[in-house]
Amino acid sequence: MGQSAFITLADGSAIETITLDEIRSHLLYYREQAALTGQQLGWDYAESAFPYTIESKPEGEGLWFYLKGKTLAYRYILFGIGTELEEGTDVLKSHIQVVLPDDATHGDKAKANELCKFLAKRLSARLTLFNERIMYFNSRK
Repeated sequence: MGQSAFITLADGSAIETITLDEIRSHLLYYREQAALTGQQLGWDYAESAFPYTIESKPEGEGLWFYLKGKTLAYRYILFGIGTELEEGTDVLKSHIQVVLPDDATHGDKAKANELCKFLAKRLSARLTLFNERIMYFNSRK
């Protein structure tokens, strides 16, 4: 079994729930911003910053999709959505699960950490990293 990171939409997050299409649009925005940075620098930074294509399979429709690496240094990163009970309450919280398969490369893990931080910051969410450490990008009250 691979490693997982979780982006939890908690109190103070920009939104309460998220869909796979919204995650895709955030990733495409990330790629667009990298392309604009590349234009300023005069090189194709988007290919280095986002060396993946966004793919899906029929059996994962509505549940998950994956990023497929364009080079040998990158293989796969999976993105899924779900809900979990908040500790000590009966409140359901939406989350994004980011999974690194067993055969993921170091490049995949580094890029997954970067994308998780980007998404968590953009959504003002709580991020539980692959090493179980937690980063808060939302206002905690």
